[in-house]
Amino acid sequence: MSAHIIDGKQIAQRLRGEWKQRADRLNALGVSPGLAVVIVGDDPASQVYVRNKIKACREAGIRSEEHALPGDSGLAAVLALIDRLNADAGIHGILVQLPLPAQLAPAAVIERISPDKDVDGLHPRNLGSLLAGQPRFVPCTPAGIMELLKTTGLELRGLEAVVVGRSNIVGKPVALLLLQAGATVTLCHSQTRELAHHTRRADVLVCALGKAQAIGGEMIKAGAAVIDVGINRTAEGKLTGDVDYGAALARAGWITPVPGGVGPMTIAMLLGNTILSAERHAAALGIQLDS
Repeated sequence: MSAHIIDGKQIAQRLRGEWKQRADRLNALGVSPGLAVVIVGDDPASQVYVRNKIKACREAGIRSEEHALPGDSGLAAVLALIDRLNADAGIHGILVQLPLPAQLAPAAVIERISPDKDVDGLHPRNLGSLLAGQPRFVPCTPAGIMELLKTTGLELRGLEAVVVGRSNIVGKPVALLLLQAGATVTLCHSQTRELAHHTRRADVLVCALGKAQAIGGEMIKAGAAVIDVGINRTAEGKLTGDVDYGAALARAGWITPVPGGVGPMTIAMLLGNTILSAERHAAALGIQLDS
């Protein structure tokens, strides 16, 4: 048995085509979807991520702005910039690239973003709406994971789902989304005892632990759908996930590769949230959108 590979690149490309159509419609109506990306400091990985996001915006018909601040910027300067972007009617989404320098508290920065422009879905009000089952903006990576699972054809209702990792960015939100889809969810983390006991029961296994190949093939239920969120770099410089891909490929029913699985979906869902925000803005202006 060899698992079906879930091609995140291909799925993301299809979604980006849909977002482009919606962006073109908005632009034709005089509403240009706009995303502002805030980056503090010169972290090389963050700069790559920002370039990729801006390139994706351009291809999708979304106007993007990069706001770069020095690495020694204080909280007041960052919050003042966010206030200006909150007040800018031409900006429909605000994204602060993480991680931030040590002197900046991420929670204080994220909470300053207007919930109506929080296209990352990380503002406490948006996370609370997700908890209440009435999501406005779903965090991008969890939203992408659910899109990947759709392609398997699995009926999630009644299945056993195990999420490894409890971050606000991935673990907790995807656990809520799986619950809302009807799955029975177990949320594991670094303090979980006998992790394999839980993962072996999973019909759907989402791994977001951030530890290279922490999930071995023997920890996976035969035929399971395995979503590997981890992006780790080995001593040789090779990218690898949280799952032992070779061993899992022979045991799982479906699996995402690293790279090329979850990563492309995160940017795709960011584009989707930005367009959704612009559509809400247009509706508030009384602009009639075609069905």
